Amino acid sequence: MLKGISPLLNADVLYALRAMGHGDRLIVADANFPSDAIARQTRLGRLLRIDNVTAAEAVAAILSVMPLDSFIDDAAARMEIVDAPNEIPPVQQEVQKAIDAAEGKSLPMASIERFAFYEHAKSAYCVVQTGERRFYGCFSFSKGVVPPEA
Repeated sequence: MLKGISPLLNADVLYALRAMGHGDRLIVADANFPSDAIARQTRLGRLLRIDNVTAAEAVAAILSVMPLDSFIDDAAARMEIVDAPNEIPPVQQEVQKAIDAAEGKSLPMASIERFAFYEHAKSAYCVVQTGERRFYGCFSFSKGVVPPEA
């Protein structure tokens, strides 16, 4: 255990978060996403896991230590529901609340069509699979910068 760091963030996830640079993307995936196959095509090349938690719990833990990119409009994105791209299911509403809490302001997620999301995920730095069992619990986050102290 580390003081001040969520116990959900295991050593592998912490390593990846630390190694990522500005603009690198991290995918948070639900239990149904083809995470292992996609993760093998990412920069890290292997799957990371935060098991037995919802997507919102995993996102809250990740964003407790990782800043979002403030230079782009799509620093946080969600997988769209097939044939209902504007529908926001409860799993995505919960993640939106986690994002807003971490940012201290409203930062609406961009949306990515389902099959485009799979391609988008392949170019990410890494994939973190959660225990989320609800459909469309897949998200993309672009890492920002930590400014120097004044």
